[in-house]
Amino acid sequence: MSDPWVIVVGGGAAGFFAAIACAEKAPERRVLVLEKGAEVLAKVRISGGGRCNVTHACFDPALLVKNYPRGAEALRGPFTRFQPRDAVAWFAARGVALKTVEDGSMFPVTDRSETIINCFRNAAAQAGVEVQTNVEILSIAREETGFVLVMADGRKIPCRRLLLATGSGRDGYRWAHDLGHTIEIPVPSLFTFNVPNDPRLNGLSGLVAENARISLRGTSLSQTGPLLITHWGFSGPAALKLSAWGARVLHESGYKARLEVRWISDISREDVARELRALKQAHPKKQVASVASFGVQRRLWERLAAAVGIPSEKRWADASAKELDKLCVELTAGLYVMDGKGAFKEEFVTCGGVNLDEVDFRTMESRIRPGLHFAGEILDIDGVTGGFNFQNAWTTGWLAGQAMASNES
Repeated sequence: MSDPWVIVVGGGAAGFFAAIACAEKAPERRVLVLEKGAEVLAKVRISGGGRCNVTHACFDPALLVKNYPRGAEALRGPFTRFQPRDAVAWFAARGVALKTVEDGSMFPVTDRSETIINCFRNAAAQAGVEVQTNVEILSIAREETGFVLVMADGRKIPCRRLLLATGSGRDGYRWAHDLGHTIEIPVPSLFTFNVPNDPRLNGLSGLVAENARISLRGTSLSQTGPLLITHWGFSGPAALKLSAWGARVLHESGYKARLEVRWISDISREDVARELRALKQAHPKKQVASVASFGVQRRLWERLAAAVGIPSEKRWADASAKELDKLCVELTAGLYVMDGKGAFKEEFVTCGGVNLDEVDFRTMESRIRPGLHFAGEILDIDGVTGGFNFQNAWTTGWLAGQAMASNES
């Protein structure tokens, strides 16, 4: 058998998408995918709770890039060539229909990640892509006509074009560094906030504040949206987005920070104070804890009132102006102590990777080592939750695949 023209290292989303794009455009060329694990597309399988959040219904590249804490500027051009609309069409052409849920996230109509995996497997097989699993690569060397991969089983596999699509795996960073690239230090992104032993949250696991704002005290970082109280602290879209934008700041602080939570983000503090005074006038004989307002769920309202010294039995008529002022602050700027982070389900996103200035984003080719390409999370690119990280994989994988198929050198 002839030597492969292209070797894709990494059998994940970006690697498979690139391999298929390359093989479909240049069917005469041998394309080989090498995966270290026993299973390809493992992250696709678990994403979205097993439903696979394929992409996001945002079809304007200028708006789309705003969902990437790192890599936004680099992706602007690529998204004009392959964006979510193109991804939707790509899957539709292969028999996979997608649906859009309320927040804009897009899933297969089957709600099964297996649908996406089967689509990739079938497309790869039809295009003639070869896949090898349980493969251990010891080293990668640059040679005059391309690259040589030295395998643990003694094989040496040459290729003309090499794509590193190894996600956040350490081996990929090491190989990229050995081939001359700068690696921005990888740190976690998309994680939950541990807020231990806070009486305001104890027993409220599962409660969602639909329109909250959460901020990192001492920074300008802030995010709005649904905020989920968990048995360990905070999760939900608002917290996850803040973790992405604050990934490096929080890493440097050892994941210790002060979080400011506004439980009712679209009402000014002045209006909240005014409404509290109006509630006192309107319900003097009722208990403060029984008259939840501003859309705050009653259990949370009771906890916040108790936190400022208003017991459940106190009536509005007996609540002092000072107590109401404190409740106003608790509703609009409550402070919570973060001490550590948790995992976001089984999904893992990394901030950091190959320096973007060293990559040509028209072809995803290295500016340092001709013939070397990158796609997906190995790059210093990460998006917020909602399908944006997969869209980065599809876009950079497609561009790399097209370039590797076209290049004759």
